[in-house]
Amino acid sequence: MGTILFLIFFPMIIALILLVSKEDKARDMIVKAAALIIAAVSIVTAVIFFKSGGQSFPAHAEIINYVMMAIEAALAIYIIYIGIKHKKYLASLFAIIQTPLLIWFELTEGHHIAVQNNMYVDRLSIIMILIIGIVGSLITVYALGYMKDFQHHHHDEPDRRPWFFFVMFIFLGAMVGLVTSNNMIWMYFFWEITSLSSFWLIGFTKTEEATNNAFRALIMNLAGGLGFAIGILILGKVFGTLELSTMIAIGSVYGELVAIPAAFFAFAGITKAAQMPFNSWLLGAMVAPTPTSALLHSSTMVKAGVFMIIKLAPVLGMGNFAGIMVMMVGGITFLMATFAAVSQSNAKRVLAYSTIANLGLIVTCGGIGTAEAVWAGVMLIIFHAVTKSLLFLCVGTAEHNIGSRDIEDMDGLFVRMPKLAGFMLIGIAGMFLAPFGMLISKWAAMTAFVDSGNVILVAIICFGSAVTAFYWIKWMGKLAGIVAGEERIDQNVHKEETFVHMTLVVLTVLVCLLFPLVSMYMLVPYLEVVFGGLSSMILSADNMIIMVVMIAVLVLLTGLFFGKTNKKIVPIYLAGANKGDNLTYEGSMHEPVEFKLRNWHMESYFGEKKMNLIGGVAATIMLVMGIGIMVGTLISLLGGVA
Repeated sequence: MGTILFLIFFPMIIALILLVSKEDKARDMIVKAAALIIAAVSIVTAVIFFKSGGQSFPAHAEIINYVMMAIEAALAIYIIYIGIKHKKYLASLFAIIQTPLLIWFELTEGHHIAVQNNMYVDRLSIIMILIIGIVGSLITVYALGYMKDFQHHHHDEPDRRPWFFFVMFIFLGAMVGLVTSNNMIWMYFFWEITSLSSFWLIGFTKTEEATNNAFRALIMNLAGGLGFAIGILILGKVFGTLELSTMIAIGSVYGELVAIPAAFFAFAGITKAAQMPFNSWLLGAMVAPTPTSALLHSSTMVKAGVFMIIKLAPVLGMGNFAGIMVMMVGGITFLMATFAAVSQSNAKRVLAYSTIANLGLIVTCGGIGTAEAVWAGVMLIIFHAVTKSLLFLCVGTAEHNIGSRDIEDMDGLFVRMPKLAGFMLIGIAGMFLAPFGMLISKWAAMTAFVDSGNVILVAIICFGSAVTAFYWIKWMGKLAGIVAGEERIDQNVHKEETFVHMTLVVLTVLVCLLFPLVSMYMLVPYLEVVFGGLSSMILSADNMIIMVVMIAVLVLLTGLFFGKTNKKIVPIYLAGANKGDNLTYEGSMHEPVEFKLRNWHMESYFGEKKMNLIGGVAATIMLVMGIGIMVGTLISLLGGVA
């Protein structure tokens, strides 16, 4: 219990210290020390709870509920104020509805509902704590160097870095609270703090574009928060409990009835995980500084959404319409976001659509709700968190040094910034190539889809995975090419950035090497508890050993030959007379023509507007049908009771 509370409150204390720290040296020291401590305590927490398999904390402290209620009220007043100030009245409306509704419930019926365990830590919570504590902390360290460059480029504006780091550490503390809360009212409290934190980070620059995108994120997540609040009311009034563990446990008894509150909680998860039609908020978040993008995509905001859905998987996997709604929304999002990524040349938008697509795959696994699907979903969470944070941070460094985040401007990056290009190639390989974990996890997901008997989902993952390879290979080709006449420009990269890049590369390889151990000692025991035993493993021990051996061989070969090959740039045939610099050639009209390499992005076929429209309409239909059926069932139930 002590380490969990430490991981919640320590980042918040550090946040307050950073808010008043104005000097770079003091900030650097505090952030680095805090990141190291948070990562270390996260590992210690994992070791402490490793053998227990799950531990609950009664925490009979009614005063905590009242403190949370007061903070919720204060945050609601703040949201109402800023919504009116910026004429974003929908944000104010959501705050006016959901917060008073939940406070009324807490003070009336909710006050009389006994909560045995306000917090509960199981192996899934530990996995999330490790992601938050290690990956999230690394992102804060990276942000030190990045934000120095950011402030240098915006030297005519006030230095708001103390606020930036304040929000980042608040985010980390709130996320630990979220993934360890068993009392749904407590989880809702932390849920709303993450929504407001993302609003602050996305709108950090205070430009009109940033403000609009920040409010879009806030409004969509407040809509999810309203669904969360309704789910709490139904859970409390109909089933007489506020505990997530109890709701899952009674799922086998009450069947489809428990799926009613689960559908509303899943809706909240869908908005938080940026699934269609709510994906635009995550795309809009790209206007924020790169550390914000990495934090939202890898270890905090969107991971809260998929965490919720994975936790609900046993209830969703009972063949009810709530599960069908979730799996189809996830499947549609995976396919449409994957197609949209093909049409993008902006690296951050490629990563954003890739994130949305992979989250869709995880959501689909949660909607299927079988042990093997959840196994694949959790593995996807782990590998995606590490690899995607590496790629986002690499793109941020590239942008500050080459002046662009466009993939088409990354020609010759292997010459200009060889280390960074190598890091990016490893990150991209980790997303889709064997024997890295993302591909293996997708294979496990495909197995779960086939076993579910849903032909549509099988087709979706087959087509989506093929397209995934297409857009990653395009990017790989740009990075791997050697272009003549380029000079190295990586001497100005901050050491904090390089350290974080290298650490994430090591983690990318390490989690693949530890794949069998993570499965055997953390994930499988969790699934055995939740699903009451496993009939089979997703991947046999032999297959996992083969994968680990392949990774080990790759690492060994890299160590043996890295830096020992001599590269030689030879004259290039440029469909004309080479002018001698390997960059221009004499064209048919005897004029010099500049040599260029460009990818085909197929905008006319897979434009993001078209994909978002198709996916948004299809996903909305599924959500309306799913929530509508759940509401109808609830009305029938209440009518029968009356």
